[in-house]
Amino acid sequence: MTEPYVKDFQAFASNGAAGAPPWLREIREGAIARFAALGFPTMKQEAWRFTSVAPIAEQHFTLAPPLVSRLPSPAVVESLALGLGPRIVVVDGRYAPGLSSLAGLPEGVQATSLAAATRAGPGGELARRHLARYAPWQDNAFAALNTAFLADGAFVHIAADTALAQPLEILFLATSGAGGGAADGPAVSHPRSLFVVERGARAALIESYASLADGVQWTNAVTETVVGEAARVELYRVQREGRNAYHIATTQSRQERDSYLALHALTLGGSLARHDITTVLDGPGAELILNGLYLLGGSQHADHHTVIDHAQPHCASHEFFNGVLAERAHGVFNGRIIVRPGAQRTDSKQTNNNLLLSTEARADSQPQLEIYADDVKCTHGSTVGPLDQTALYYLRSRGLSPETARSLVTYGFAAEILGRMQRPDVRERLDGLVRAGLA
Repeated sequence: MTEPYVKDFQAFASNGAAGAPPWLREIREGAIARFAALGFPTMKQEAWRFTSVAPIAEQHFTLAPPLVSRLPSPAVVESLALGLGPRIVVVDGRYAPGLSSLAGLPEGVQATSLAAATRAGPGGELARRHLARYAPWQDNAFAALNTAFLADGAFVHIAADTALAQPLEILFLATSGAGGGAADGPAVSHPRSLFVVERGARAALIESYASLADGVQWTNAVTETVVGEAARVELYRVQREGRNAYHIATTQSRQERDSYLALHALTLGGSLARHDITTVLDGPGAELILNGLYLLGGSQHADHHTVIDHAQPHCASHEFFNGVLAERAHGVFNGRIIVRPGAQRTDSKQTNNNLLLSTEARADSQPQLEIYADDVKCTHGSTVGPLDQTALYYLRSRGLSPETARSLVTYGFAAEILGRMQRPDVRERLDGLVRAGLA
């Protein structure tokens, strides 16, 4: 099942990707070889035992062709945007300069295409130092495939002590099924993001994925984030692609001393979604908030695998994931906290709660702790169950209808995650998406 992609890579490497710098070509060659060796994962593997990728593996997704007539109108982009400030737009994995709006960025902020960032010059050296150094493409077949076809995406560099006043949005649009797509069948795009926030900088970034149509499509995304010493970053990731879309994602972050990262992951769309999140607290005093919400209905399936790696002492992490599952939806959560030897005075908490709105909905939750130090404070837990009947009775006793009471309790369950978001402007927009999803 890997052979068609190996052949596609050979055409890709000898065509538009041939002008890449030698270091990037070497990474690509290693990645496609690794993908061919790993193959698509199966449910016999422990990390995938609740999620089948057969719908992806059993058909050939062709690489989305270069942008020609598939560019959406500015009005469509505005309707899908979540931020009100500067914006990078990536269509089918390719940077779209005509749709991007980067006016008003302060000095010290570089926001551009990843293809441009890999070229010679200071930016090229920065990309070479960080690109494909964190995402585990040697062990993850989907990350390996993304790395093999690494061509474009988003690159954001925020220099030391620079403050980004407005959130910077990176909007990824998939066009398969919207007309003008690949003629050979469903298309796949491999968007790549690299965010480097230097020492003492402050930034809020919005990573948003949306579809222009409900056709069958596959997004295979990888994001790498580096948070420098004493930097503060709030990263919002919103996946709201079409109900026939497949979305596989790898998010990898590395934090240095005294840094702060709040990562908020919101999953609304897709027929099949899998998101692997790995965060490494690699400097003493680093702090992480990992916050997630998935709202699923119909036959949607979403799988979140998270790893919080406490590699240094005196670090704190707090993880909260809530799932709302209706009809025949299936949610999977696997959360792993690792406390390395010597990572003393670690403070880590992990919670996963799932709300089942029907008897056919299903949730599988696996919180895990691996502790190799003795002076730590770590807790974890999960819940799976229907709506709280006591809360419903209380609201109905106040005169609310059964439907209104049910809606309020469900919204309150989801709003718990929204309440941990620090940016009120972004939180308000995401609140609107959540309300629409629950409706």
